[in-house]
Amino acid sequence: MTKFIPLILFTVLTNFLSQIMLKKGMTQISIGSLNSNNIFNAIPSIILNVFVLGGLFVMVVSMASHLLVLSKVDISFAYPFLGLSFVLVTLWGHLVLSEPLSLYKVAGVTFIVLGVALVAKS
Repeated sequence: MTKFIPLILFTVLTNFLSQIMLKKGMTQISIGSLNSNNIFNAIPSIILNVFVLGGLFVMVVSMASHLLVLSKVDISFAYPFLGLSFVLVTLWGHLVLSEPLSLYKVAGVTFIVLGVALVAKS
């Protein structure tokens, strides 16, 4: 199973990249507060944004990679690795987007990393 770790990490990386692209795209769009009255007005801006489109494409690549992983390894081995994307997103949010990093976030990320390490060792 460990021979598939590079493919699993590719899945994690593409999952992370898709989230970053979607965030970038959605912050470029001025849609104000969404409600039932203006949601339909925002759709063209959302679906035509290059980062949103790119993020969705990368997400499809990530899902295809994840499906390939699931066809090769136990789900109980592969799925916990997806938690690493939470780690990457949290770090990106703090380092690049200047989002606050609380003690609870650090503790949560630490537990995720420890959990993935334990699963990888099994």
